[in-house]
Amino acid sequence: MQRTILVAIVCIGCLSAPLVADEVYLVNGDRITGKVTTLAEGKLTIESDLAGKLTIDINNVATFKTSEPVEIQLKDGTAFKKQISKAETGRFAVEGDQTLKAQDFSIAAVVAINPPVKEEPKWHGSISGALVSTHGNTNINTQSLSVDLTKRTENDRSLLSTAYLYGKQKNTTTGEKEVTQDEWKMRGKYDYFFTKKAFWFLEGRYERDRVAELQRRVVVGAGAGYQWVESEPFNFSTEIGLASRYETYYNQTDSSSQLSVQAGYHLDKKLNKTLTFINDLTYYPAFEKFSDYYLTTTAELRAKVTELIFTNFKVVFDFDSTPAEDKGKTDVKYILGVGVSF
Repeated sequence: MQRTILVAIVCIGCLSAPLVADEVYLVNGDRITGKVTTLAEGKLTIESDLAGKLTIDINNVATFKTSEPVEIQLKDGTAFKKQISKAETGRFAVEGDQTLKAQDFSIAAVVAINPPVKEEPKWHGSISGALVSTHGNTNINTQSLSVDLTKRTENDRSLLSTAYLYGKQKNTTTGEKEVTQDEWKMRGKYDYFFTKKAFWFLEGRYERDRVAELQRRVVVGAGAGYQWVESEPFNFSTEIGLASRYETYYNQTDSSSQLSVQAGYHLDKKLNKTLTFINDLTYYPAFEKFSDYYLTTTAELRAKVTELIFTNFKVVFDFDSTPAEDKGKTDVKYILGVGVSF
């Protein structure tokens, strides 16, 4: 008797299993039974016991129903978590809520079903450095350190960076060590996206270079930019605005302050699984005289060693058309280093 009852329970369970499954009705009349898992980028995914994981274009779905509540997001921003019941072709209805039960919705209005939980925006970036020490006929000591941080949310982007370069070389005539490099660069930038691609920006830079007799360069700029491409393998943006540039020098009593245009771009491109190319440029021509300008650009080739560690070769080019007295207009630095990304 007990065995008979057990067999009957198993049979009832098997017969009733399809009744609690989700069902997707296609426009061609077919019906798929299983578990509706997600809808993203116009593709509905359903787990079927017989056919496995199936991905269906939402345009081929007439209607559907679920045995449990699912999270629905619509194009107009409406979001709810309800059990779904089928409706006429091209629509679906909800259950368990008097305010929604009386109405149904267009399948074309659905943006997502059970969207993944969005990760909280975090700071990402890298720390890299180089150390060169040469002894013998040539006696040179050079150290460099750079830190780059970015944080991207749906509506804005923040950037912080700093770089330090210091070097000494022994004078073969006097035997004394002379400072050949002593430079600080700091930058902060904030972008606010008022559309998906267009943004306003506010930026500040601080620079010091003792070898170039630059005591302080402060640049504050603001304007608009456009993010032409933003993806994991390739990013490219351009911007233009106005900037105030202030400079003082160790060997001069007078300071320089002027209003200028600010124009530039940034790109980074993954060349393959290992190599990434990074390049940015900013150009500051003075309003009063466009031939009086400051330009700074960086080009970097980065090679991944592990998921965290990389090596890089970086070229930093700065051009100041009105440098300190008795100093050159051009500074070019070549840096080969190693870093950590996070």
